[in-house]
Amino acid sequence: MSNEVDVIVIGLGPAGEAVGGDLAEAGLDVVGIEGGLVGGECPYWGCVPSKMIIRAANLLAESRRVNGAAGSSTTTADWAPVAARIRAQATDNWDDTVAVDRFVGKGGTFVRGYATIVGPKTVEVNDETYVARRGIVVATGTRAAVPPVPGLADTPFWTNHEIMEAKELPESLIVMGGGPIGAELAQAIGRFGVEVSVIEGAERLLPRNEPEAGELLAEVFAAEGISVHTGQFANQVSYADERFSVTLADGTVVQGEKLLVAAGRQTFLKELGVEALGLDADLKFFDVDGNQRVAEGVWAVGDIAGDGMFTHLATRQAGVAVADILGNEVEPLNLDALSAVTFTEPEVGAVGLTEAEARDAGISVAVAYKPVGHTARGWLHAQGNEGFIKIVVDTDNDVVVGATSAGPVGGEVLGLLSLAVHAKVPVATLRSMIFAYPTFHKGVEDALNELG
Repeated sequence: MSNEVDVIVIGLGPAGEAVGGDLAEAGLDVVGIEGGLVGGECPYWGCVPSKMIIRAANLLAESRRVNGAAGSSTTTADWAPVAARIRAQATDNWDDTVAVDRFVGKGGTFVRGYATIVGPKTVEVNDETYVARRGIVVATGTRAAVPPVPGLADTPFWTNHEIMEAKELPESLIVMGGGPIGAELAQAIGRFGVEVSVIEGAERLLPRNEPEAGELLAEVFAAEGISVHTGQFANQVSYADERFSVTLADGTVVQGEKLLVAAGRQTFLKELGVEALGLDADLKFFDVDGNQRVAEGVWAVGDIAGDGMFTHLATRQAGVAVADILGNEVEPLNLDALSAVTFTEPEVGAVGLTEAEARDAGISVAVAYKPVGHTARGWLHAQGNEGFIKIVVDTDNDVVVGATSAGPVGGEVLGLLSLAVHAKVPVATLRSMIFAYPTFHKGVEDALNELG
């Protein structure tokens, strides 16, 4: 026998839960299927607990700046309250009862299990078959990617799950990956007194950001005692006597008590059975249209839609899919103005195109650049004022097409620049604004003044 419903939602992370809950509240018969925890990576092992760690680590760093600036201070780092807070917000040791009740309370039917698509609008889970009258929404997210480094699979390495669940910190930590996740956790854990080494195969940290961002972080990390190895990948990983050894391409051996693999994320669409939809079994991301449609009766939202792995994007995609399923008018998302923040210190916020991307696209480019320390607020801030504002301008159309805001509150200053890219605000209009003094966001005006 098969169970007939209006919509099947596979995966109840931020995007899937939003889709399923909204459609159920709209009166549709919705079944939501999740094999892991309802809520997904973000609240349990991703955005939320990592920012708790970062907040605590930044407090430690700021307390150490008192000396020579406002008296004297001695701070002792303690991981215990951080670990306790993470467990508390994860609803008592990673229990999703509250999230499940939230979904069911909106009218959805919850099924715990891993689904397989077996045909158009047809899904199997736990020996049950569900057939959707309207269609399937796939929101299965991603999991930590584990690179095929010889020896790595045979070791007790950590991913973001293990480090978020750690009740105690090691004496030393190797971080494999210098992207946003690796950089954030490397710095934060280092501020608790852990000896940290970062390995990044690209030529710089944060390789997808402007070069200046990675160069700045490398300098800050060096000042904080974090060892950074860029431009070469790991060739071999071994584990003996409770210590990891990672051999790099040039023969350098990096050792540590624990190894955190932060080498990006990967999808698992093959296991989902996408070939039953007539799609390539080796597909890594879905190709969606402006309505988040993959094919007739199939929508994809979140990481697997291929436009970016961000909770803020996933929930917006959910709204688009819901509108389309309900037959309402859909306004496609403006992905040209997609913004993201790496919550290191300095924070690195970015929106739109980098300078290189803009030039590669054939855009006539002018660049405005200002170090935060050379602005009034940056100078007043003194310790911890590392950063810059970089603005990429399309001179033919007099609009901002990309920007990076790195600094003490880089992610907040980015808001102004994101609006400029999203709304295609003329540079002349931005320059005519009256910016409050002395603020960090006034650095945007200072940068624009560098255009001449």
